[in-house]
Amino acid sequence: MPARTLPTGREPVPCRIVVCRDCCCGTPKVTGVDHAARTERLSARAPVRFSACPDLCEQADVIVVQPSAEGPAAGARPVSPRLVNDPDATENIAAWATAGGPGVLPQPDVPDLCTLTPPRRHTTPRP
Repeated sequence: MPARTLPTGREPVPCRIVVCRDCCCGTPKVTGVDHAARTERLSARAPVRFSACPDLCEQADVIVVQPSAEGPAAGARPVSPRLVNDPDATENIAAWATAGGPGVLPQPDVPDLCTLTPPRRHTTPRP
């Protein structure tokens, strides 16, 4: 895939990471995790923002890796690792996002094992 040419002075848009921080994720309900350290580690590698509960508490901690500017051109969609409660998983996700993330590089092993597939919305055809 050829590199995208950006206007002078513009940086490529990196992957962004969305971290749930609501009723379960990022709280003492998910034990044995240094949530602040994990968020700090992720934000040192990619832009991070916080979200409200996506109603997936049984799969906490949930994060979403949004593709970089190059990802959608390769057909990438956001990837939602779940049960991200391990420092190695955090490091793999951070490194993957920094290196290009969805659509640019294959998912690393840890997120691949923990990837959440969000349910599809069903629509009823109108008569």
